[in-house]
Amino acid sequence: MLQISVCIIARNEEQHIEECLKRIKPYHYEIVLVDTGSTDKTLEIAAKYTDKIYHFDWINDFSAAKNFAVLKASNDWILSLDCDEYLEHLDEKELSGLMAQYPERAGRILLRNRFRQNGLTNFENVRLCRFFNRKYYCFSGKIHEQVTRKLTCTKDCSVEGSSAEADISDASQPIPVYAAPITVLHVGYDGSEEEMQAKSRRNIALLEQELKTAGPDAYLYYQLAQSCMKLKDYEKAYEWFNLGLSMDIEPSQDYVQNMVESYGYCLLDMKRFQEALQLENIYEVFAVRADFVFLMGLIYMNNGLFTEAVEEFIKCTSMEQFSVEGINSYRAYYNIGVIYECTGQKDEARKYYRKCGGFEMARKRLRELT
Repeated sequence: MLQISVCIIARNEEQHIEECLKRIKPYHYEIVLVDTGSTDKTLEIAAKYTDKIYHFDWINDFSAAKNFAVLKASNDWILSLDCDEYLEHLDEKELSGLMAQYPERAGRILLRNRFRQNGLTNFENVRLCRFFNRKYYCFSGKIHEQVTRKLTCTKDCSVEGSSAEADISDASQPIPVYAAPITVLHVGYDGSEEEMQAKSRRNIALLEQELKTAGPDAYLYYQLAQSCMKLKDYEKAYEWFNLGLSMDIEPSQDYVQNMVESYGYCLLDMKRFQEALQLENIYEVFAVRADFVFLMGLIYMNNGLFTEAVEEFIKCTSMEQFSVEGINSYRAYYNIGVIYECTGQKDEARKYYRKCGGFEMARKRLRELT
């Protein structure tokens, strides 16, 4: 058994906590749960799976709470999860080899975000640093916290309930990483529209507070824009995106790729189709995964450039790297079918709708055409 501690912070998570802990139990890892003020059955449920339960006074700072949990762990190797994240796969043999080979690197787990859109269940795959050795790394950021290199420890946070943040981190440089053989399902986006909007408003308040302390920061601008997008406040999202993209940013960083793509969708939502065409100027830099190429297909489509749109969607289907499931297969084929149907080429439309397999939107169009 690997000497790993799974660290989790919780508050009123009775809806998710049991499934989260149940998925961890077969691996026999230490589970450290830090509660920030639950009033439901969260602690009662958690006690069935671990006796490592601690309290932390909530100070509107996710990193402070997570660093406190890390300090309470018995092992140096940490897997950090949220209550609404369910472990789906972990290859212990491969992970053990990576831990030995790269002790000072952080592992990026595969997080599958499940969400509903247009009545359909979708999955977005992202890589996040969640597995690391606490000798070298800690969390930074009040919200949308990130794993960053630890510089030093200045305060004693080992006292239960302490609200001090133990570690000073250096977030100025990208950290060395590897792909950890760990897959986790995130169900936190499955909530009601009201719950999602409340969470977005909370996030905006915390992000704006952090921005006042940290000063101009492209990552904070990106997260603010994303929260505004969830509220459908596209004008404000547009402002935040422009602030983030105007800074000196590194295209190879995952959040920058996401920011550029989300900015493109913001322009489409605002019907700024001509402005969206300007993304052609950065095509060579960001067309490294199917998601950006798919976005360009939509931009061409909305500008009436149907030949160019079809070419982009076809290109998607030959690309292996993607984030949103279906982008490089049935979603691309579906949009090609829509273009052919709208231009009166019904036989071609049927051909591409059939390529979509069981995708319900394509099946519906086939029934209509029949």
